[in-house]
Amino acid sequence: MDYLEFFFRYDKEKDYIGDLLSAELGEIGFESFVKGEDGLTAYIPQNILDEAQLKNLLDNFQYADNIPYEHKLVKGQNWNEEWEKHYFQPIIMGNECVIHSTSHRDIPAARYDILIDPKMSFGTGHHETTSLMLGEILKADMNGKSLLDMGCGTAVLAILAAKRGANPILAIDIDEWAYENAIKNISLNKESNIRIEKGGAELLGKEKFDIVLANINRNILLHDMHAYAACMNSGSELFMSGFYKQDIPVVDDEAKKHGLKLISFEEKNSWVVVRYKKD
Repeated sequence: MDYLEFFFRYDKEKDYIGDLLSAELGEIGFESFVKGEDGLTAYIPQNILDEAQLKNLLDNFQYADNIPYEHKLVKGQNWNEEWEKHYFQPIIMGNECVIHSTSHRDIPAARYDILIDPKMSFGTGHHETTSLMLGEILKADMNGKSLLDMGCGTAVLAILAAKRGANPILAIDIDEWAYENAIKNISLNKESNIRIEKGGAELLGKEKFDIVLANINRNILLHDMHAYAACMNSGSELFMSGFYKQDIPVVDDEAKKHGLKLISFEEKNSWVVVRYKKD
């Protein structure tokens, strides 16, 4: 498959623009993002680019008046190999957890060793939201808990939860690329108690969970929180990330409508993870 590589340029003093822009680009088919000092590099399969959608997104992007960009064709080489070589470096969380691909060598020993071949799916652990969620999983009691991972991406959160004793686990993602990648990563880690389904919140309703993980974005979290709450037991916990600290009040207002009480939050570079408990 051939890809288009776009470089979107913005004021380097406004680093937050890269995160907000990547969230919106992801909704129109862009699959991978790399932030640099002067802008954002983003990739999309050539055959799905809708130039009208892209123009509309940039014209209506509220965080910057003008975002110039340039793009080039990247021929269909061994794309995943190129991605890993240039962008995916091992994630080391002290001696607790290490996340790496099959191509990495000299990986330090850790309590939880996770293999991820990302294929550009979101969730390698590099982004603040993923590392915040990983940190919460490492702190929380997962043993014997039923767990739902919404918007699972690479399935790295579900895999760590499984290694921490969560069982059974359902991981869901709406994106075909992420769905296929999650299946592969779960197999690499030999975690047989994780079930993968392709779709969104419409798949929920039949099962109840002790723990729900949702690392997506603010708008989707607000839209789907009622569905998360509906599949939680009294005393179940919900961990959410994908938004900024200043967004907590609006997220909390929605959570209260569904019997969810804020227990704690952690912050990293203005991004947050929140922890809720259901009444």
